[in-house]
Formats: sequence, structure tokens, C-alpha cells
Amino acid sequence: MRIDICTLFPDSVDAMLNVSILGRAQERGYITIQSHQIRDYTTNKQMQVDDYPYGGGRGAVMQADPLYRCWDHIRQTYGPGRTIFLSPCGRTFTQDVARELKEKYDHLILVCGHYEGVDQRFLDECVDEEISMGDFVLTGGEIPAMAVCDAVCRMVPGVLPEEECFQEESHWDHLLEYPQYSRPAEWHGRKVPEVLLSGHHANVAAWRRKESYKRTIRRRPDMFAQFDQSKLTTKADRKILRQALEELEAEEASGAEQPKEMET
Repeated sequence: MRIDICTLFPDSVDAMLNVSILGRAQERGYITIQSHQIRDYTTNKQMQVDDYPYGGGRGAVMQADPLYRCWDHIRQTYGPGRTIFLSPCGRTFTQDVARELKEKYDHLILVCGHYEGVDQRFLDECVDEEISMGDFVLTGGEIPAMAVCDAVCRMVPGVLPEEECFQEESHWDHLLEYPQYSRPAEWHGRKVPEVLLSGHHANVAAWRRKESYKRTIRRRPDMFAQFDQSKLTTKADRKILRQALEELEAEEASGAEQPKEMET
């Protein structure tokens, strides 16, 4: 997997993507992430990349030509790739979109906008699709680009030790991840669930699956509605879901306070 990023702030991008798991994965050759300074592709001494918008209005718009030159250099040097503009006007980025990008493409070109936007002519001519992080606006496309890189690259074979590292996490199969615990066994009067101390792997797996169901139904019923229950092919699988539903119903009937949890 190769990802090229067109940006006005390559140092910020590199500081995040060249360290930790992704940094080691690049050193080992599993992925390549390279940022490209858009200003290097200007044709004026001032290295200007923006100008006033036609039609008036506040702010400035990124010019098409520096972006095009940067994008064209990437394509000429490293080959064509799927060009994505990070924009609040695009389709919302999800785990399913990350999986799609990883499975369909081995080269992504991410374009980071700034100011009031990007000249539409560049988008029309060069961009394959626009992707949004959600219904909010940021000052630039760097943070979304880094999020896309991280979400896609961590699924590339070799980046993480095993596929289970990401297949058991939130959103993989339209479920949220189960609660996690570490040492000590008791902290501030709160104890780790006994089943996790039992050493019984099958019981631990069943408990985690059940808690995953419960957490998803409580917090994201919209997500649980997309969960494919036809995947529950055994009686044991169906029993775990039934237990989760029964426990939730009992908790609701008793008015029991729900545990306070934090997703990370």
C-alpha cells in the first residue's frame, strides 16, 4: 500500500505518520506514506497557492495549478492512484469505507484543502471522490488525511501482528468492542469481572461477545440494526445474543444504572 499526501503542512503529517506502528511498518516495507509540499509546485517567487475567490466573499481559495502540478508529479513518479479530496462535502468515512479502500486500491493520493476551499476545476479534473470525517468542519485536510492513512494502513498485512487485532475492534462487523480491563484486579473498589480471571477461554470469548452486543444496542442501536444476524450459525452463537437481550431487558425493567464506560 502506497499513500501520497498533497499538503501545505508536510511536517505535521510526517510527525504523526512516521512514528509508532505506522513508522515501523514503513521501515519494514509493508506500507509507504509520503507527504508532498504543494508550495514546491508553484511558479511564482512568493510560492503563492491561494487567491481571492471569483464572485467575491471572504477568505481565499486554493488555486488549481499548484495542486495539479503536485498531483501530476505524484502520478508521473509513482503511478496513478485513487485520488481523494478530504472534504466536509464528501461521503462519510467509516470502517466499511476504510476496508473498501484497502481492498480495492494499492495506491491512494490524498489531497488536503485549506482556506475557504479548493478551485472546483481541480476537483472536477483530478479527484475521484471526496471523503468527509463527519458533519463538522476542520481548518484543513491534514487531520482527516492522517485518519484515513491510519485506518486503512493498519489493515495491511504485516502492519499489526494478527488480523484479530482489528477484526475484534469496534465497527468491524457493525458492533462496538467489549469492555477491556488490566491489572490490578481491583481498583478504587471496582473489580474486574470474574469470568476474565477464570482462565476459561471459551467463557471469556462468550462474555466478550455478549458485552459487545449489549454495548452496541445501548449506545448505537442504529449500528446494531445493520448487524447481520445470519452470521450466527450455531446454537451457541444465538444463545449469546439471546442472553445479551435478556440481560438488557432485565436491567431496563429494574432501572439499574448503566455502567459508565469510555470508548478509546
